[in-house]
Amino acid sequence: MIKRLQISLSLFFLVVGIFAQAPAGYYKDVEGKNKAPLKTALFMIIKDHTVRTYSNLWTDFQTTDKRADGKVWDMYSSATNYTFGLPDQDNGTGGGSEGGTGVADGKYNREHSFPNSWFFGDKASPMYTDLFHLYPTDKYVNNRRSNYPFGETEGETYKSKGDFSKLGICTSPGYAGTVFEPADEYKGDFARTYFYMATCYEDKIASWTNADGLEILNQTTYPCYKVWTINLLLKWSRQDPISDKEIARNNAVYGIQKNRNPFIDYPQFAEYIWGNKMEEGFTFTSTGLEDSEQAPIFVYSNEEGVQVSCSEPITVSIYTTEGTLVTSLQLEGPKSIPVSVHGILIVKVVSNKHVSTFKIKN
Repeated sequence: MIKRLQISLSLFFLVVGIFAQAPAGYYKDVEGKNKAPLKTALFMIIKDHTVRTYSNLWTDFQTTDKRADGKVWDMYSSATNYTFGLPDQDNGTGGGSEGGTGVADGKYNREHSFPNSWFFGDKASPMYTDLFHLYPTDKYVNNRRSNYPFGETEGETYKSKGDFSKLGICTSPGYAGTVFEPADEYKGDFARTYFYMATCYEDKIASWTNADGLEILNQTTYPCYKVWTINLLLKWSRQDPISDKEIARNNAVYGIQKNRNPFIDYPQFAEYIWGNKMEEGFTFTSTGLEDSEQAPIFVYSNEEGVQVSCSEPITVSIYTTEGTLVTSLQLEGPKSIPVSVHGILIVKVVSNKHVSTFKIKN
């Protein structure tokens, strides 16, 4: 599968530094917590944010979802090349084909990845315009997704171009209905989106009783989701770690809404709330992390392999997506690391107080 990140990847990383952590002290109140208390502590941190209007989103996307070449970053289709604004922006017409051109053909629109029909009132504020679950996507593929839950499928009902996204009967254990499966490279993104929704709207989610939404929701404040959904989201979050795209988007949305997605800043939160660390209290010490600002880390691909730069001493380990170690070394300052393996690589950077993980295409 060709990752969309290949478009001017080096240029993107040269322009955007990677900052995996939130501002100092942002998460100071989560220390020692797990399960529901940890989720509630995060809720108290992120629940208040600047509410956007629905029309604001068109402009917001130009900051949050712009590819390195200036085009719209579409997470549902690999065949689109939309330019922000009209005529590519949805104006109530068109959308008759995926990635098409012309006034009456391809369009991008505002996708509620957590369907707004699942809310208690389909335009309920502030969920309806929360950028952390809204993405620009191809209108045709979005319409095929409808308000089906995410899941895994053979795609017997529909496949987007290149089999990038699929619609069909769920093959994930615990559910047999129709689901929409996004591309592998974005499954972690959407899992962390759903962790955010369960947390930011902790005071509302138990009241969302739409029949379609109840395919995944269990009408509780915690754990919020049915077991099959929790297992799926954890699987996707583990298999698709945070990427430069997510980190940059988290920072961009923070600049607009003044809140963050904690599960991008610290993916470990999901394990302490729903996963394999539920019986332990989260601490920044035990995770090898610290709730403070770190020296900027720059990671990008070059002709030799992987370029890494940080002003403090770090250990860099590079893995394949299957978990095979490619190389590991210590460095300080800029370093070009020769890598003969091609494809998606996981780069783990460890300093004295921080652990950061990046996903790049070599």
